[in-house]
Amino acid sequence: MANIVRMPAALAQVTEGAVQTWLVEVGQEIKVGDLIAEIETEKAVVEFASEVDGTVGRLLVRAGQNVEVGTPILVVTAAGETDADIDEALAEIGSGTAEAPEEAAPTEGAPSQDAPAGEPTPSAPRDQPSEEAAPEPAAVAAAGGEGRVFASPLARRLARERHLDLSAVVGTGPGGRITRRDLDAAPATAPAASAAALGPVPAPGAPAAYEDIPLTGMRKAIARRLPESKSTAPHFYVTAHARVDALLELRKQANEGAEVKISVNDFVLKAVAAALVRVPAANAIWNGDSIRRFSGVDIGVAIAIENGLVTPVVRGVERRSLGDIQRTVADFAARARAGRLKLEELEGGSFSVSNLGMYGVDEFSAILNPPQSGILAVSAAKPRPVVGEDGQLAVANVMTVTLSADHRVVDGAVAAEWMAAFVDVIEHPVKMLV
Repeated sequence: MANIVRMPAALAQVTEGAVQTWLVEVGQEIKVGDLIAEIETEKAVVEFASEVDGTVGRLLVRAGQNVEVGTPILVVTAAGETDADIDEALAEIGSGTAEAPEEAAPTEGAPSQDAPAGEPTPSAPRDQPSEEAAPEPAAVAAAGGEGRVFASPLARRLARERHLDLSAVVGTGPGGRITRRDLDAAPATAPAASAAALGPVPAPGAPAAYEDIPLTGMRKAIARRLPESKSTAPHFYVTAHARVDALLELRKQANEGAEVKISVNDFVLKAVAAALVRVPAANAIWNGDSIRRFSGVDIGVAIAIENGLVTPVVRGVERRSLGDIQRTVADFAARARAGRLKLEELEGGSFSVSNLGMYGVDEFSAILNPPQSGILAVSAAKPRPVVGEDGQLAVANVMTVTLSADHRVVDGAVAAEWMAAFVDVIEHPVKMLV
C-alpha cells in the first residue's frame, strides 16, 4: 500500500510546521535519505529526508501552508500503484483524497503565505499586525511600481545579509516565490545608504523617532519558551573562576601551522563532556515522571543567527578530538545561518553551552533549554589578580563560568561536584587529550 509521509516534529514541543520548499515533484523516484522538502520552524529551516523508497505519488500540502505535526503531507507509492491506491491509503487514515491546489502567485495586497511555522505561537493581539500582514521592506519591489515581491522568510533574511535587491531576483518557487536557491545564484551588491544617514535631523527637543518591528516566528518562540523555562524548571546557579593560562598556551601550540584552528570554545565543550563523564548524575534530563540519565555526552551549542539563536547538538563529544569538534561546530554555524540544519541536529542533548566570551562579557547566567538540566554560560578570559599557591599575588588569565541547573534533576552537591570537575579539566587541559 502507498506510504503516507507526515509532517515531522522538527523540534521538541513543536505542534505545527510548514513545507517551505518542495524538493521533489509528482512522478519522481526517491530513495531513503533523499531530501524531499525544507521544513520551516520558528528557529530554522531544516531539511527533511525520505524514510522510504518509492515514487512521489501526490503532494498533499502546498509550499508555505502551516499544518499540525503528524498531518499527511506526501504520498509515496510503490511500483504499480495508482491514484486509486493513493485514495485508498488516504481513506484508511481518514484524510482527504484531493491533491493540494496549485499555489498561484498572490495578487498585490493579498496576504503572503510566508509565515514561519514550528512550535505553536499565540495569536497576535488585534491592535498588533500579524507577521503575515506586515511584510519586511526587503519584500517590496524597489522600482517600477510592480508591487510586492514574494519571498520566503529565509530568502528575505539572506537578502539582507548579502545586500541583494529581491526585486531583481527571479523566483523559481511555487507561484514565482523567491527561495534560498534563487539567492544562492544571485551576486551580492554594495549596501545602500541607510535612511537614517540620509534623513533630516530632528528638531531639538523633539521626541525620538521609533519603529515597531513585527515579531518573527523565532522571536515569538523565544518570548514564550524562555518564561516557560524559568517558571517550570527551578533554576539555581553555581559560579566558578577558572585560570586558563595553560589552556591558552596549549591552544597556541596546537594552532601553530595547523589548517584547523582550535577555539577556546572547542576546549570548553571537551571539558564539559569530561566533567559529565566524571559526574554522570549531571548527564540527565527531566522526563516528566522520571529522570533519564545518559551514558554518552551530547551537548547543544548556542549559535547566534539573525533575530535569535539555534542550538544544534554535537553528539558523542567525549569521544571526539578537538579538531573534530571544531569542524562540527563550524559546519553547524555555517549551515545554521544559511537555514540548512537537519531535523535530527536540533534534537536531544542533556546539556548546552552558551559562550559570550568573544564579546568581552565578564559574567552572565543562561536560561535552561528544557528538558535539558544544565547550561554553562562562558565569559571572556581576562587578566586578573590572583593569589598563587605560595600566597603571593600574581596575574593570570581567568574565565568566569556559571552553571544553570534544573533542581528537579541536579542537586546542589551534584552541581558543585560537576563544576569542580570542569574547572579541574579546563585548568589542566592535557587531561582532555588522554
